[in-house]
Amino acid sequence: MKIMSKAAESHSTKQILIIDDNQNNLDSAQMAIGGLYAVVGLRSASQALQFLKKYTPDLILVDMQMPLMNGRELMAKLKENPRTASIPVVFLSTKKDAVTEAECLELGALDFIPKPFVPSILQSRIEKILGVIEQQKRLSHELNTIRDQAQRDALTGLFNRIYANEVVDRKLRSGRTGALFMIDMDNFKAINDNYGHDAGDRTLKMFADTLRSYTGENDVACRIGGDEFVVFIDGVTDKMELADRAAGIITDLCEKLEECKFDTNSSVSLGIALAPVDGQDFTQLYNNADKALYFVKMNGKNSFRFFSEDYVSEEKKGAKLLDIRTAGETLIRSDHEKRFAFAPGMTGFTTIYQYLHRRGGMDMRLLLVDLQPDEGVEPSEDAVKTSADTLEAVLKRQLIVSDTYVRYSDCQFLILLLDEGEEAAANMVGSLAAEYNSLLPNSRIHVFYETAVVGKGEKK
Repeated sequence: MKIMSKAAESHSTKQILIIDDNQNNLDSAQMAIGGLYAVVGLRSASQALQFLKKYTPDLILVDMQMPLMNGRELMAKLKENPRTASIPVVFLSTKKDAVTEAECLELGALDFIPKPFVPSILQSRIEKILGVIEQQKRLSHELNTIRDQAQRDALTGLFNRIYANEVVDRKLRSGRTGALFMIDMDNFKAINDNYGHDAGDRTLKMFADTLRSYTGENDVACRIGGDEFVVFIDGVTDKMELADRAAGIITDLCEKLEECKFDTNSSVSLGIALAPVDGQDFTQLYNNADKALYFVKMNGKNSFRFFSEDYVSEEKKGAKLLDIRTAGETLIRSDHEKRFAFAPGMTGFTTIYQYLHRRGGMDMRLLLVDLQPDEGVEPSEDAVKTSADTLEAVLKRQLIVSDTYVRYSDCQFLILLLDEGEEAAANMVGSLAAEYNSLLPNSRIHVFYETAVVGKGEKK
């Protein structure tokens, strides 16, 4: 092995590896560019492969015709190795025809330089080649920066929902399992209202930093928006292990909220959906984790719940002890920045309806909301499920805290409205249908409703 231009190596950041079995060609190249670049000259492809195990030059010039292993064969071996596949290569050849040049480019070479070398031409060609390489690197870096910014939440640096959706769906399509955590801060609006948006932003960043400490290299942490976060735990479906992690997240975040000295009674609620049991794509997992979170919100907050399980040991779920003041505030607070209607299940819905009907003293209106396909259309089970999940998500956003609803079947919902007239009910359903249609513009399943007065204003 002959290493040339030691003096040039100490003054140049660009290293060029030249492989040619003819020493005269190596000497000519040395004379032409040795004062400009750090030049390493080798006589065979096997020597080059040994050299490349330790070093990564900025450019390789290789003769196409060499004994034992020619330039074409060396090029193939370079492309097979991930470590050398991206090193730019320029072929050298005594042949000066379009067919040879085209062949070089097809093999993946960046350029073709004929021999014997004309020093000024060799210098100019290499300078232009290295300039193109540098420009490609800059453009690639800028593109990666833009792509990364498009994938990230600007405030917290976590992934945004669009990118998280893509990554999780890709994992699930490849057969991966896991769990989706949906995490929400209780009473976050009070922090913004009482201490300012700077305090709110610092709190959100603290949330993001804490979630990072609970995620591994293959997990996905995402800020959905506001104070809502999602974490996909890759490959973990054991409920005991997930319960430990969920309890740790809640406890850690609550301790940090305590350290902030906010007088807002803020805490953390968390819903969990398992893949593939509770969903086979991001949207299904998100909707079911949201339902589990919603259950926690309606049942005291500051805890977690699995979508597919009603009970988890309380010592894992609790994050802090209550005093009587906190207990009272927890029972009545409703997170006013969110419009949570009550969704107690069919048994609870029936109990509420019967209690209010017996009690009297207020107008009550019962709505039956149907999802019906276009005439002649037989939608698939997946289409019906997507429609129902979408409508339920809209119901959560549009109904107010005094409303109660239940999902009666795959395509029907019951809604109990208090002190609402026919016109108000019709407007509400119209608003539901408009948002539903905006989310599923191509759906051939539509929203219909019937309504009836089921309570009188006078007490019986």
